[in-house]
Amino acid sequence: MSKRTGASHILGVVVWLALAITAGGQQGARGGQWPNHSGDKGSTKYSPLDQITKNNVRNLRIVWRRPAVADEFRKQRQNLTVPSLFRSTPLMINAALYASNGIGLIEAFDPSTGKTIWVQEPPESSPEALNGTSTRSIGYWRNGSDERILAVRPPYLVAINTKTGELIRGFGNGGKVDLRADLGPQPVQFNGTSAPLIVKDVVIVGSSIGDNPNFKEGIPGDIRGYDVRTGKLRWKFRVIPREGEFGVDTWENRSWEYTGAVNAWTNLTADEELGYVYLPLTSPTSDMYGGHRLGNNLFSDSLVCIKAETGERVWHFQTVHHDLWDYDLPAAPVLGDITVNGRRIKAVAQVTKEGFVFVFDRVTGQPVWPIVERPVPGSTTPGERTSTTQPFPTKPLPFERQGVSVDDLIDFTPELRAEAIQITKRYVTGPLYTPPSIKGDGPNDTKGTLQLPGSVGGADWNGAAFDPDTAILYVPSVTGTFAADLIPGDPSRTNLRYKNGTREFVTGPRGLPLFKPPYGRITAINLNTGDQVWMKPNGDGPRDHAAIKHLNLPPLGQPGRASPLVTKTLLFIGEGDPVNIRTPPGGGGRKFRAYDKASGAVVWETEFEAGTTGAPMTYMYKGKQYIVVAIGSASRAPEFVALALP
Repeated sequence: MSKRTGASHILGVVVWLALAITAGGQQGARGGQWPNHSGDKGSTKYSPLDQITKNNVRNLRIVWRRPAVADEFRKQRQNLTVPSLFRSTPLMINAALYASNGIGLIEAFDPSTGKTIWVQEPPESSPEALNGTSTRSIGYWRNGSDERILAVRPPYLVAINTKTGELIRGFGNGGKVDLRADLGPQPVQFNGTSAPLIVKDVVIVGSSIGDNPNFKEGIPGDIRGYDVRTGKLRWKFRVIPREGEFGVDTWENRSWEYTGAVNAWTNLTADEELGYVYLPLTSPTSDMYGGHRLGNNLFSDSLVCIKAETGERVWHFQTVHHDLWDYDLPAAPVLGDITVNGRRIKAVAQVTKEGFVFVFDRVTGQPVWPIVERPVPGSTTPGERTSTTQPFPTKPLPFERQGVSVDDLIDFTPELRAEAIQITKRYVTGPLYTPPSIKGDGPNDTKGTLQLPGSVGGADWNGAAFDPDTAILYVPSVTGTFAADLIPGDPSRTNLRYKNGTREFVTGPRGLPLFKPPYGRITAINLNTGDQVWMKPNGDGPRDHAAIKHLNLPPLGQPGRASPLVTKTLLFIGEGDPVNIRTPPGGGGRKFRAYDKASGAVVWETEFEAGTTGAPMTYMYKGKQYIVVAIGSASRAPEFVALALP
């Protein structure tokens, strides 16, 4: 199966491919191609294609579909298990689509029919080699006649021949690099579900090493750069500094020696012209109690700019000091050239779980608009010491609800409002950055802190889309809370004084959400001015719930993980599917829509058999524009679906 089995793999369209790969990292996917997970290396999720418009989008139809693992491959392997969470986004390179399949192997298929060209054979022959899951995407590199696919399939980084699907034996050890090497003295389970980022001849790989909720010790998720031709390690960026390094003083009592995580588990972004890579880093161990790691804890929850060639830090900004909320930077930073007060700025915009957009000059790291440190509540948990302030952007305004007050609770009817108030009395409430609290056992004890946004609220890995023509950033988000509860650590099971509890989703009266809608929304933000252009609910939400159906409410928004795609003409987005990790109750849905970019009005929608689980992409092939997205659910086998006009 590693040889060709289907349509001829055309090597032409060189001009298109060169244009698509070398165009500015913030200009979208060019030449009808889609050579990166988010279109370009600036993570814009933009394409200038305009064959599909608001005048003809109603004619979109499914023109082909393809299972998450090729039928030809499955027939040769009995009882193959394919996970339902199919988060893959294909790349369009010349005349073929390439994607991580449902078990993390790479497949090539025809852009017009979805028919198989080749499927990568597992690197080993053992049955365990078939155990895997899809990654969000893969990387592509080309220099002259030398071209290859680079992919992470834990625990390996692999290099694959684009024509045959075979491993390129001169890369690493027989075509693969063991990513467990160089992580630390103790064995560690390497994990990663995002695409490697390739800048010139360096392959940059993040990680998703567990943030260890039971122990203060862990392995740091260091960022590594490898030679694209040989697989040799070129450099390593330490996400937790060591003795004598910048930032080590933000880890009190030498806690840098044992603390782990601070991963870049989501996709990375690069400006190839500058030679800079932008790292969205995440929380340290453990992510809800930090009494063992006092201090601000650089470079956790920081946007870090490094040199692609050497891994050296250029600048950084920490968006959360001493994280106790699991407020990872969850999405790839977005690059865009904007004009602010008549000044042209090469910008980078980072969306966050807490509902902020931090915007910087991507060359210097200077904020485009002031970011101020504001006082925040302190912790009542013994041994904990929170930061007294946190950074708040003055522009743009938050795109999500932040913090919990009576004014935020649902008020569809007085009765529902009264019930919601009673529910909140069982929890600690307060403004954004109110710390987690100890869950009591007594009848009058609170059950933790209501955190809004929760660690699955706000923005997530699905990220934002940027239109370079209008400088508008489109941000999908979730209004979702959960209980940030702590329990005393059992010395027989943990060395933490306190650890996280159940972190339950807290529902409101009669199973409705606790807070006002929308529960899933899209916010359009003009990055030239920092102002919101529009905000619309994405989906119906619980408007047909028995307690409120009689009110004939407008769409309330569907909370789910869905990625945007913006083209010259339209904004496309689904609703996500509940199969996505920790989707709020009632979240996700099967709809896929096109929105008017200027107003946010829905101009078209369709319903799939399952919700979207991967980020959509678009390309042009033989004069026809296609849109492809992964779908799947707990009750429906995952697959790719392709849409096009008749």
